[in-house]
Amino acid sequence: MSNKKRILLIGSANMDLTMNMYKLPEAGEVLIDDAGVAYMPGGKGTNGAIALTRLGAQCIFSTKLGADAHGQKLYNYYKEMGIDASHVMVDRDNPTGLSVVIKESDCSVRKIIYPGANSNITTEQVMEAFDCHPDALYLSFEIPYAMAVAAAKVASAKNIPIFVSAGPASKEYALEALPPVEIFCPNEQEVFEYTGIKPVTMETSLHACLNLYRRCKCKYVVIKQGAKGAFVYDGKHYDTLPAIKTAGKVVDTTAAGDTFTAALTVEYLRNGKDIKGAITYANAAAAVAISRKGAVASIPTEEEVNALFRK
Repeated sequence: MSNKKRILLIGSANMDLTMNMYKLPEAGEVLIDDAGVAYMPGGKGTNGAIALTRLGAQCIFSTKLGADAHGQKLYNYYKEMGIDASHVMVDRDNPTGLSVVIKESDCSVRKIIYPGANSNITTEQVMEAFDCHPDALYLSFEIPYAMAVAAAKVASAKNIPIFVSAGPASKEYALEALPPVEIFCPNEQEVFEYTGIKPVTMETSLHACLNLYRRCKCKYVVIKQGAKGAFVYDGKHYDTLPAIKTAGKVVDTTAAGDTFTAALTVEYLRNGKDIKGAITYANAAAAVAISRKGAVASIPTEEEVNALFRK
């Protein structure tokens, strides 16, 4: 029998339209650029599901696709990648979600999301997804916030630990509505959106965590801070765990945050809930992800992360 952790991910599924360009055009300006465009599987849900699977968990993905070519391609991709797609549903009235990802030559990334079928995940779908008897629930907020809260409440009632990749963020989200979660994991921009505090120093990071900790009932707040690493707070103690440096340069930061949170979740569940060890593992996974191009294409395997540790 497999000893893999079974992680239910209720989240978004998008087809990513990636546009590479030297720079964004000004209003009214027309640019001709030959850096290329591509359609690839995406969305925070898809990225998380791929990362959980590649890093050694069994991911059960509950999402909603349109009855269109993009939806069929995504469904086939999930099956090929070894993701349990038994709770992927079809929306015959709305298209599959679309993300437009704009990458400039300085490695900055901008994203526009058209939710499509993601907006129509229902309470019934959320309830049915728990038939898979998961060891943990993984959530992000590219689905309607009310559905994320509903899923968290079902998990809490069943004593299933909850891990939240807390983006995209909105001031409108009542974090107080969430039941107790194991780890609440935003990035710096999401922290600023929730709290109005930019977590750029140890002091401001702590102030932001105090704000989040008062509003969100969680065991740990972990702030993803890119090149600085990650900041962790447990209600009493705080620390910064530095990013892991590699010999290569930063190539593409797309999906690095989703890779970090998925790696954090997997390692925390299998290492006896050692939060600092899990963050170090997540930093290593993110270090591999930013060293190569693409979203799902950049997500490392368990073997690749372990190889970085050995070095």
